[in-house]
Amino acid sequence: MTIFHAILLGLVQGLGEFLPISSSAHLIIVPWLFNFPDPGLSFDVALHFGTLIAVVLYFWKDFLEIIRVTFFPKATNYKWINIAYSKNLFWLLVIATVPGAIFGVLLESKAETVFRKPLLIAATLSIMGLLLYLTDKYAAHKKNISEVTKKDSVLVGLSQAVAIIPGVSRSGATITTGLFLGLNRESAARFSFLLSAPIIFGATILKLKDLFSAGTPEIIAIVVAAVSGYFAIVWMLKFISRVSYKIFFWYRLALAALIVAVWFIK
Repeated sequence: MTIFHAILLGLVQGLGEFLPISSSAHLIIVPWLFNFPDPGLSFDVALHFGTLIAVVLYFWKDFLEIIRVTFFPKATNYKWINIAYSKNLFWLLVIATVPGAIFGVLLESKAETVFRKPLLIAATLSIMGLLLYLTDKYAAHKKNISEVTKKDSVLVGLSQAVAIIPGVSRSGATITTGLFLGLNRESAARFSFLLSAPIIFGATILKLKDLFSAGTPEIIAIVVAAVSGYFAIVWMLKFISRVSYKIFFWYRLALAALIVAVWFIK
């Protein structure tokens, strides 16, 4: 692992985790396309720690407010943020995290082997991109994040569990499901980003030993993932408040076509 490769993969992770394009697919496909060794799932988890730093840095006030309205509803509201979160949101995030945690543990071995096939990734990129496009185009977009229900939380959590397959995209699956359930574009993205924190934290804990043994390239990759992830969140929330998710469908389709073409050439 060279420093250049570490920077490249850190950038890929930071952008791919919060844009609905599948960071896990890119972490597999980029080494495959440019003919350098796939660093494997443990390195992927180290990169995810970088995006955990990004989401905590961006949403720390939101997390404090969610904790306040859940456990200390009579405490003074210091107006840290301009969003009114539901007193149930903390528990809804917990509920939504459970399916992903269970599937992550049960399917870890397949995530390291079977699911890392280029043609499978091309298929999932295309299918999930189309679902995102159609849902974004035809869904109601009426509900905000304070109106998320237990049913919504369970369904979003199940979609997050499917995202263990590279190409599905954790953010893509959860945003698509949120849109399908009637959330507006920004609320679907915000719920997805808040939900990323516990699942990434859990994956990091499971691979904590590997994280402590990280060398210089891994540390550089984590920093790059954190910085690029932070700015990806900033850009994404501003972008989708004004524009649709259509651009991500076309990107996913183009990448899938490139993967298929390179696979046949190789």
